[in-house]
Amino acid sequence: MDVNAPLALLGGLSPAAFMRHHWQKKPLLVRQAWPGVAPPLSRAALFELAGRDDVESRLVVRRGADWSVRHGPLPRRALPALRVPDWTLLVQGLDLLLPAARAMLEAFRFVPDARLDDLMLSWASDGGGVGPHLDSYDVFLLQVQGRRRWRVGRVADAAWIEGAPLKILRRFEPEQDWLLEPGDMLYLPPLWGHDGVADGECMTCSVGFRAPSREGLARELLLHLADGTRADERLYTDAGEPATTTPGAIPSALRAFAEQAVKRALAEPGAMARALGEVLSEPKQHVWFEGGRARRPKQGVKLDARTRMLYDERYVYINGEAFAAGGRDGRLMRCLADRRELSARDCAALGSDALALLDDWARSGWLHASAP
Repeated sequence: MDVNAPLALLGGLSPAAFMRHHWQKKPLLVRQAWPGVAPPLSRAALFELAGRDDVESRLVVRRGADWSVRHGPLPRRALPALRVPDWTLLVQGLDLLLPAARAMLEAFRFVPDARLDDLMLSWASDGGGVGPHLDSYDVFLLQVQGRRRWRVGRVADAAWIEGAPLKILRRFEPEQDWLLEPGDMLYLPPLWGHDGVADGECMTCSVGFRAPSREGLARELLLHLADGTRADERLYTDAGEPATTTPGAIPSALRAFAEQAVKRALAEPGAMARALGEVLSEPKQHVWFEGGRARRPKQGVKLDARTRMLYDERYVYINGEAFAAGGRDGRLMRCLADRRELSARDCAALGSDALALLDDWARSGWLHASAP
């Protein structure tokens, strides 16, 4: 993708200009960002997906001022009739399940894959929505069928309605009010208040990019660092420590021992970068892979839609695992992460160790053979 070329998706802005002026800064409404867009699946197929136990889905119903939420699996009998107003079905992770949904994400790959969460599709009856709220991630809201009215504004008071099953803002004063038609798209940075209400039956795709919290990321990194630290069974010793008259006090020597243990984990060369790559490439919790077959000679490879693959200067990361990557093999593995596929010609240029990795990943179902 040429990040300096204008894109209709971004209202004529180039990806570079969009990232400078709007990303994490202010909303952008684009009329006919995606002319002729179609939902990645039909309403009936979406309802069928919501009934599966390997798919994350939610049913949100509003009755006056009262809200209810039910988590999937949601068989069709659990959903209200189509003619009943004020209900919404949300299905997460369609990009992991449907080639058509995965293909839609290609248009947004000017944002690093490390930030990608998923593509969610919501179907709503007339008046359906999830109430005024704010999200901790960047999101592109693409209208793919019917119409939805969006009210958007900065949030001065982020308090929620007490006792509600959803994080609905107690006070929301919108600054903008837009009715989106099929093909229209609205980008919202994190923590902007928004309230989307269906104007008749409608479907909306939400392409979300996670913005991890400092606390949450630190927690995950520390867990990975602890797992990856070189074995050191050295015990704490306090020989010579005198008898104490304050048994409830933590000994300063034990505190120093603990601090040194943490510093040792952080001091491992490249440990933090490796832990970050492993954390960011972890698939979602409900994702699992079915075993596959090794690639045959003169075949290329293509990453499975559920596979997350990233890289840095030293490693490639795939589904939470790190592999050292250098030289020509490293360059081609990084191409695989960027393009999500390698041609048969590129595969033929890989060394034996890299080819063995591809075969292992194929047997794990992380990638699949493609045509020559």
